[in-house]
Amino acid sequence: MRNTQLENIQEHSLQVAMIAHALAVTANRLFGGNFNADRVAVIAMYHDSNETITGDMPAPIKYFNPDISKAYKDVEEVSKEKLLSMLPKELESDFREILFYENDAEVKQLIKAADRLSAYIKCLEEIKAGNTEFKKAGKAIFNDIKAIDRPEVKYFIENFLPSFSLSLDEFE
Repeated sequence: MRNTQLENIQEHSLQVAMIAHALAVTANRLFGGNFNADRVAVIAMYHDSNETITGDMPAPIKYFNPDISKAYKDVEEVSKEKLLSMLPKELESDFREILFYENDAEVKQLIKAADRLSAYIKCLEEIKAGNTEFKKAGKAIFNDIKAIDRPEVKYFIENFLPSFSLSLDEFE
């Protein structure tokens, strides 16, 4: 979609890492979670690093049907292995556990929630800048976020998300 403000993988990944860290801290502090919030943040920083090789595929295409989704997942796996192959062998195992974090279901769910929240915040920023192209996507993404059954996500929605719709003058 047309953007009023371009966003690169690095900016997106940092925002996802910050949100994921906040979700992990919130889960631990308020809801009995047991996340290593620092590890969650680092994994989130790298969550889309393979896109430096593959590029980003728009979600409507990526999830159009199960065959495309599986093929894209396979491409992601190959691109992560390619990234690892570019590292010195003595560092490979450290980065393997960061790039291939999907085995930790709770961390995966937290990072997915942070990624969706980041996408929704992008929609809010674009709409705030007068770009109505993001209205429909924003509604769909927000519905996805509301369906995530994690108390820390609901807490983030209630306590942090409203501030992303404010102008600088509206901050207190």
